[in-house]
Amino acid sequence: MQRYTDCPQILRDFLTYHETIKGQSQKTISEYYLDLRMFLRFIKLMRNEMPIDTRLDDIPIKNVDLDFIQEITTSEVFDFLSYLANDRTANPDSPAPEYGIAAAARARKLSAIKSFFKYLTVRTKQLSENPVADLEYPKLRKSLPKYLTLEQSAALLRCVSGVNEKRDYAILMLFLNCGIRRSELVGLNLTDVYEDRIRVVGKGNKERFVYFGTACRKAIDAYLPERNKKVLSDNRALFGSRDNNRISVTAVHRLVKKALLQAGLDSDQFSAHKLRHTAATMMLSGGVDVKTVQEVLGHENLNTTQIYTHIENTELKIAAEANPLSKLDFAEKIE
Repeated sequence: MQRYTDCPQILRDFLTYHETIKGQSQKTISEYYLDLRMFLRFIKLMRNEMPIDTRLDDIPIKNVDLDFIQEITTSEVFDFLSYLANDRTANPDSPAPEYGIAAAARARKLSAIKSFFKYLTVRTKQLSENPVADLEYPKLRKSLPKYLTLEQSAALLRCVSGVNEKRDYAILMLFLNCGIRRSELVGLNLTDVYEDRIRVVGKGNKERFVYFGTACRKAIDAYLPERNKKVLSDNRALFGSRDNNRISVTAVHRLVKKALLQAGLDSDQFSAHKLRHTAATMMLSGGVDVKTVQEVLGHENLNTTQIYTHIENTELKIAAEANPLSKLDFAEKIE
């Protein structure tokens, strides 16, 4: 928590709770901090506690206390959400900045605010009223996740080449077979690989085992002799980088983009995360039930996994319409 130097004690306690008790990742803690810092800065500015020409990013929040939080109203939260939707820009220094951030980003910030007030009212009982308890999230546009077809997946694997060919091939095989996240792949250690499965540490430091098939085992076996010749700064790591460190999320992103381009696939449309979608879709296509896929992917909520069933429903509809009998008109016979 030392890095959050401008953090008031009440916010620092909230972040510590989520880090030590809830076991959430540093990325999640950092997002909570940034979202709530922006919210508290906005409230201070709107209450005329700062000169009107003060930049939001320059407003200190170190002196925010429970009394300040207790006075926050639902109307002030609505004002903040309106500011995000209409006036906030991600690139204020751009020659032509676009104002208003997406509904998904606004929903994330509201989620942080809701968590903060739930902590103060339910967990620690420092407040008796929660101004955001019944506040609805911004409506999000629902879209089906993009994924590679079987042919595209095969083309992607065939096109892997270069100095790190065996490493990159093994990484792509793990994505396409196991559906793990980039952060989970980066965190894999040599001791996490078993004969037919890997041990994965997911969100909230939750561990799970994910099984893989023969082809994935062969890809890992082909890479391991190359890996064992290297000495990394963190020598536990399964995958290393060219500078002999544990491979980074950014490096994984780059190698996936490179492989997509080599396979002639749209590297803007697809990504490492889309390979996770591909694995989930292939599992369901192969007859795996949705509860099992939920466990494989490490989804806490079944609803998150069920979006892939909509893809399957779409494909089943296409398959039904491809049946020649679907084109016959039996209207006259029915009459």
